[in-house]
Amino acid sequence: MASESSYLVSDIGCLMTCSPQDGNSLGLVKNGAMVIKASQVEWSGAAADLPQEFLNLEKKSAEGRMVTPGLIDCHAHPIFAGHRANEFEMRSNGETYLDIQKAGGGIMATLGPTRDASIETHVALTLSRVQEAARWGTTTLEAKTGYDLTVKGELKCLNVAQAVQGKTPITLSPTLLGAHLIPPEFSDDREAYVKLVCEDMIPQAAKQKLCDAVDVYCDQNAFSLAETKLIFEAARRHNLPFKAHVGQFADLGGPELLASMEGLSADHLEHISEEGIQAMAAAGVVAVLLPGACVQLGMVPPPVTKFRNAGVSMAVGSDLNPGSSHSSNLPLAMWLAVTHYKMTVEEAWLGVTTHAAKALGKTSKGKLHPGFDADFVFWDAESPSDIPYSFGKNCAHSVFTQGRVLN
Repeated sequence: MASESSYLVSDIGCLMTCSPQDGNSLGLVKNGAMVIKASQVEWSGAAADLPQEFLNLEKKSAEGRMVTPGLIDCHAHPIFAGHRANEFEMRSNGETYLDIQKAGGGIMATLGPTRDASIETHVALTLSRVQEAARWGTTTLEAKTGYDLTVKGELKCLNVAQAVQGKTPITLSPTLLGAHLIPPEFSDDREAYVKLVCEDMIPQAAKQKLCDAVDVYCDQNAFSLAETKLIFEAARRHNLPFKAHVGQFADLGGPELLASMEGLSADHLEHISEEGIQAMAAAGVVAVLLPGACVQLGMVPPPVTKFRNAGVSMAVGSDLNPGSSHSSNLPLAMWLAVTHYKMTVEEAWLGVTTHAAKALGKTSKGKLHPGFDADFVFWDAESPSDIPYSFGKNCAHSVFTQGRVLN
């Protein structure tokens, strides 16, 4: 028998389980029902098939709404201070991202404010961004560092993520991005900074159990392929999964490296070779696509059709950051993925549920299936297409994490 902590979610107009069935990869069930026990899904399916043992449970009615897994944002940079709206205006006047970066803007412009802000200020700023993401239906959010680029500061930012986690039921997945850029104090000695990341920053983060993964920005004007490999090797020595920003501006061979070393994901991917695509497909590396930044920077979209044909899993992230994608709105990213990247609605949904969970290494999230975490959303919608279609409207009626509704 179900325990007293169980309840029945009834009157679901359309239930999206994301457990494939009958050729439907979203696992859509009309007139669905779901049983929650403590913080997990105990049963899900058609209301007509509900086992008799659950009939007398306390009911929470979805009142005919669509119910889906909570959205998972697998690429986000919510830990920063400062403001870069001026760069938005500069780009509108024809300057490029790389032009602005060379002039001291971009990531460098965020270093000072981020380094100067107190932990208390960072916690307040980050918590606000997490709460905003949750209002759009996000229940799991990556929290990258990368805007301090000192050992002490990057660890401070990871501690900020830990502090914010204590203040919100949203699941945060902290990622160490100490290799975001070579900081100005190491501009004449790249090797020393890479060594610092490998021999000091990563070991301390691992010892203190502050992060879930390590990230590297492997691209033009960032980290070379050889430097990236050294950082991956350091992460692996400390039993930390790793991923990379690759191919946003140039293809340096990052996808092949990630595939050969069993990385979690390759992110951005506006530039990638056929060899890189095939390597990712063979190794199961997730392609994390970030249309917010791509559209804002006026870039050519990644080769979605080639990913699809090769069988590469595609996730969609907000790329929430202070410069190129200042938004935590995942339904907006889904709309851009469908309209600008030409992904299908089904692919966009998988991109913010099961494939996003895979990109973060979160094996208990992304589905409404027995044994998975009870993270889900009631949507004022009838079908999956309603959410990206209504990108300017927040259709999230109620958001649940670990079986409990957010206030």
